[in-house]
Amino acid sequence: MKGRLNDLRNKEVINVSDGSRLGYVCDVGLDTDTAALTCLVIYGHARLFGLLGKEPDKIIPWEDVKTVGEETILVHYTPPQKPAKKGDFLSRILK
Repeated sequence: MKGRLNDLRNKEVINVSDGSRLGYVCDVGLDTDTAALTCLVIYGHARLFGLLGKEPDKIIPWEDVKTVGEETILVHYTPPQKPAKKGDFLSRILK
């Protein structure tokens, strides 16, 4: 497939493992030595109009991209596991 980097922007990204919508491509990672794409970046959504910060950005390695279509990109994405907080209720129960 040939195309421009700008063609990837604003395409919706869908996770094929659970069918969830991850968001829209906002940026890409590029290896300048080999001129190859390394990842897709989806910026995190603002919480309460940005007053409470924002969700973390989703960085999807290019190896996880399965199909690039006209309007969507299908990926196999596994979100990183969040460490349990020290005072978290579940962490106290699971000890």
